[in-house]
Amino acid sequence: MCGIVGYTGNRRVVPVLLEGLRRLEYRGYDSAGLVYEYDNQLVKFRAAGKLINLEQAVDENIGVASHTGLGHTRWATHGAPTRDNAHPHSDCTGELVVVHNGIIENYGRLKEELLAEGHTFSSETDTEVLAHLIEKYLDDDLATAVRQALARVEGSYALGVFWVKEPHKLVAARNQSPLVMGVDDDACYIASDIPALLPFTRQVIFLDDNELVVLEQGTYSITNVADGREIKKEIRTIDWNPAMAEKGGFKHFMLKEIFEQPQAILNTISGRIVPDTGEIDLPEIGLSNDEIRDIERIALVACGTSWHAALVAKYWIEKWVGIPVDVDIASEFRYRRLLVSERVLTISISQSGETADTLAGIRLAASLGSKIVTICNVVGSTMTREADGVIYTHAGPEIGVASTKAFTSQLTALFMLTLYLGQERQTIEQETLKELGSALVDVAAVIDTILPRVQQQVQGLIERYYDSRDFLFVGRGLNFPIALEGALKLKEISYIHAEGYAAGELKHGPIALIDKDMPVMALVPKDAVYQKTVSNVEEIKARQGRLLLIGTEGDSHLATLTDDVLYLPEVHEELNPLLYTIPAQLLSYEIANRRGCDVDQPRNLAKSVTVE
Repeated sequence: MCGIVGYTGNRRVVPVLLEGLRRLEYRGYDSAGLVYEYDNQLVKFRAAGKLINLEQAVDENIGVASHTGLGHTRWATHGAPTRDNAHPHSDCTGELVVVHNGIIENYGRLKEELLAEGHTFSSETDTEVLAHLIEKYLDDDLATAVRQALARVEGSYALGVFWVKEPHKLVAARNQSPLVMGVDDDACYIASDIPALLPFTRQVIFLDDNELVVLEQGTYSITNVADGREIKKEIRTIDWNPAMAEKGGFKHFMLKEIFEQPQAILNTISGRIVPDTGEIDLPEIGLSNDEIRDIERIALVACGTSWHAALVAKYWIEKWVGIPVDVDIASEFRYRRLLVSERVLTISISQSGETADTLAGIRLAASLGSKIVTICNVVGSTMTREADGVIYTHAGPEIGVASTKAFTSQLTALFMLTLYLGQERQTIEQETLKELGSALVDVAAVIDTILPRVQQQVQGLIERYYDSRDFLFVGRGLNFPIALEGALKLKEISYIHAEGYAAGELKHGPIALIDKDMPVMALVPKDAVYQKTVSNVEEIKARQGRLLLIGTEGDSHLATLTDDVLYLPEVHEELNPLLYTIPAQLLSYEIANRRGCDVDQPRNLAKSVTVE
């Protein structure tokens, strides 16, 4: 959730740090800070609130002739979001500073020890303990002191350390929290995520757990935290460019990313479906034919929006492959008796590949013998490296905190996985496989066509809905998870209380809430449960609920139930979740925009949840 940027090279460091931090704002934060060396002293600036507050504090120092430093955006875990708790944190001398993402679980015991030894603390954070612990071991080599300090630490960390007596050197390390290096001819960078590096380099090295790197101007060395053993790492070229992370003329990143969904779907499909035969090719799946045939059960593990994608996949896999599927919220997955074995395939779904709960869950499943496949958007992320196989979604950077194109790309990848499993287990006939593969390709074009029209129609509706206090979303079958996702989007970015329900569940309690002030968005495509859903909608109308219906073009009956109907083209029934996601996303966006909310960075939320 927090953001780290570090630089050592020939550029003036402050503009590099600030630009890197701007690229990490999407991760969510409540304070920011930076530090650099000048005239044999560390100069540190910190500010609560948005990055603009830090920029104003350092404005007159933008051009300072310093070439090494660290920056940080913090999302509070230990201690309130104040200036004193903002990073970087210093040791007693003020000559050493630390920035840190993650949680030091034994910081209380370490702090008591350090206080007894005479160290003084100025914050409520667990991070400050790291600065003083490194100080305790520091003699004349910073990397050695960091290694000795980390041997005492329990918990997760991605950290950067800077010492005034080695003014052209940074030390960084990671354990269970993401950290990536950037390199070019005369400089080295560290960051907690790739977008911070894109303005400067596309050559990156992904650090793994228990790795430490010493960065100097144009050179670096990577070693094992525990024993100092040298580690050779591959330099990867990231094909994202800085413009991909810009708004591209849209008012918000979220809206831009909604409109990028057709391309994201095609990117995810590209090279994986053979048009003439419908054959699915997933070369990085990491499972042999025998292993696929031996699967007795699938466990889908995810959080938030990714969990909703998993719920849709349960319908698909059980219908077309005939394998029982369990869907777990990752934060609950490992806190029960886990009946997982080598006959169970565990599939994790994560946009970032760093989600802490999901990562912990797949590690437990792997320890019980399960094969792990990860569906992820970030090449080289921890989950992709630890899994037996991977399906990349290729959605590109998603900056808005509320996930949109990552969700539809996950649905795309999960549908392809369904077809692949059916192909390998011979549960889907060749003609059906070709039909379903073609339908998946076609839905991207349909979405591309309808996006401008649906946005315009939604804009014409929101004056009747934007000031609502509550909202219900309902659907049945494949569209029940999309009702959950629509409600999540609305509550995330507009702060309206919203809930998603299976439409048939209304009469078991929620129907008590229906009155003339309760808006209900109902997903009513012409599908196998159409008549059942219409009956549920009739129940809402009979109680004067305010209906907003999303249905299939040509369904004139819906217009007799309410004036507020959005019609979508008919696509293959199995692909309705991809299509019916679009108006739900746009409704949430337009309402939040009308209410003046911070659409891309909603309060209290972060893009990548890297702590439990």
